Amino acid sequence: MLSEAAAARAERAVPLFVLSFRQRDELAASASGVGWRVVAARRADDAERRFLASGAQIALVDARGALDDGLAAARALGDMIAATGNAMLVLVSRTDTAALGDFVDAGATHFLASPHGEGELLQALRCAERHVERVAGSRAGVARAAPLGWRVQAGGATIEPTPALAALIGSGRAIGPRAALAMLAPGERRGAIARIRQLGGPGDVTAIAHELEGVGRVIAHLRSSADGTIEATIEPVAAETIAPRDGAGARHWLDRRLTGGARPGVALIALTRFDLVNAAHGRAAGDALLDAATGRIEHGARDLMGRRAIVARVGGAEFLVAADVPHERMVLLAERLADQLARAFPIGALTTTVGCRIGIACAREGDDSAALLRRASEALADAKASEGATIRDACAGVAPPASIEALALDLRHALDRDEIDVLFQPQVAIASGRIVGVEALARWRHPHFGALGAETLFAAAERADLAIALSDHVQRLALARAAAWPARLADLRLAVNLTAADIARPGFADLFLDRVDTSGFPRGRLTVEITESGLIDDLGAAAALLAALRGAGLRIAIDDFGTGYSSLAYLKALPLDTLKIDKRLSQDITGSARDRVVVRGVIDMARSLGLTVVAEGVETPEQLDLLAKEGCQLYQGFLCAEPLTSEALIEKVGV
Repeated sequence: MLSEAAAARAERAVPLFVLSFRQRDELAASASGVGWRVVAARRADDAERRFLASGAQIALVDARGALDDGLAAARALGDMIAATGNAMLVLVSRTDTAALGDFVDAGATHFLASPHGEGELLQALRCAERHVERVAGSRAGVARAAPLGWRVQAGGATIEPTPALAALIGSGRAIGPRAALAMLAPGERRGAIARIRQLGGPGDVTAIAHELEGVGRVIAHLRSSADGTIEATIEPVAAETIAPRDGAGARHWLDRRLTGGARPGVALIALTRFDLVNAAHGRAAGDALLDAATGRIEHGARDLMGRRAIVARVGGAEFLVAADVPHERMVLLAERLADQLARAFPIGALTTTVGCRIGIACAREGDDSAALLRRASEALADAKASEGATIRDACAGVAPPASIEALALDLRHALDRDEIDVLFQPQVAIASGRIVGVEALARWRHPHFGALGAETLFAAAERADLAIALSDHVQRLALARAAAWPARLADLRLAVNLTAADIARPGFADLFLDRVDTSGFPRGRLTVEITESGLIDDLGAAAALLAALRGAGLRIAIDDFGTGYSSLAYLKALPLDTLKIDKRLSQDITGSARDRVVVRGVIDMARSLGLTVVAEGVETPEQLDLLAKEGCQLYQGFLCAEPLTSEALIEKVGV
């Protein structure tokens, strides 16, 4: 039976060009079976003309067992594929993956290694189709809007803006270099000059991110031509989708918020003992430590503040977090970060510990970014001079109260006041784009701090010795809500989390199964998720519990995989169905080639064990595209939706 996407594709009679030297008929049958109208060929002769005549936008080149022929065909199609914005999916044998670089150079856009199943082929084709749609969409956007950009002729001394850019900045048809640099923030000028100097030869490219008056944050894509001309295309970037990572960008962000009437809060964070790490272990270890600290700060800010926060490194080992949130939330974040940054950092073979000092300030009437940051800097200086206070609050003049302690006291009443709620974050099948399941996530609607996430909630529960009571409450609430879903959600899987305290409870398997059956939610649609940290204490007990639950019809997932120390031992010892890649790994896939190798290794290992792979924290189409290429089957994250109420989920699935 065809999926909805495949059925729609078949109804539209979308063509697919298939070139296979040894398995043409089998491959054509597989592609036809998932809804494509196949135009198949067995010889590479005149491949470019035949592809164009087919009307297809995707060329499927099967190089299995015919590597040289496949590479020749890819080269014949490559230039035309690139020029038209189409896609080329290449199939290779596992033994020939070393040749993938040659196919990239030839113009291939997607790959699939054999052996593979029909579902994997559909997923790869869907990724190629998304690529074509995305390229077409971006080109359509350029066609509708007047282009922003500029050029410098070879040997020229002035910058020529496009008419749209000239009108925007109120300038004539030529701008001198000094005037152009004056349009950038002081902290952005040196970087812009350095990037331009990187353009040493024909075809060199680079990019500059900066603020543009009347547009906001933009990225200028620069390219040098054979005659020495430099051309720039300016791409506006929505403020909600980019977090400035330098001091100048952060100050611009603050000034825009303050001018617009907002009252953001800021926290300045300085790592302590960082210089000792640099001196003892070298610059590379110091850089790795800064990267790791940045990750912890970003994770904490996103968990407590969502998309309303920005994180910037403002120099040396100092960082800035700014957000439009109540001051109490900024205080809570400072306490969370102080705890996170005090924990050991594994840097290669080295494990090191640093600390931090934090200064907090809240905006006042008439503030600009300079005034706000000055008060935060003064608070940070007080914290550094103090013998015991990690945090200084310029708004209070003293160190903030122990917020987790206060939350622990509040939690004793929150359960009775129905402040603890459950939201559902969709899990999406990459191949079809359909929502196939959800993860239940706890939220605390605190009367003073606002919405608090599960990590903060359970930290307070541990402090209050209420971890078991909270876990019971969240599980019952999630099951009850899901059992009441309407028919349109009847196929969705529900994932609920088990805690370390749950695993340690005698007889928990029977207790939990009775809870499930009492709720009316079917066992066959339920997945239990457990984090690596929840398994460390007693792996044998965890294995026995999960085996009992799996034998009763539930599926088992390991959550946040890649953040702990014993990941491989868990894969060997536990009865698992699903592996969920931690969001930091998912987001790393758009980083360096080394990052992609790590993510690829995790996915390959999981799939070789027969596990379904879910990527968490997916936020951009680029992340999704790369994860799909590596074989990830499901994803969840802000790219689809934030955690939703049952009502919002029903509306989302009905779209």
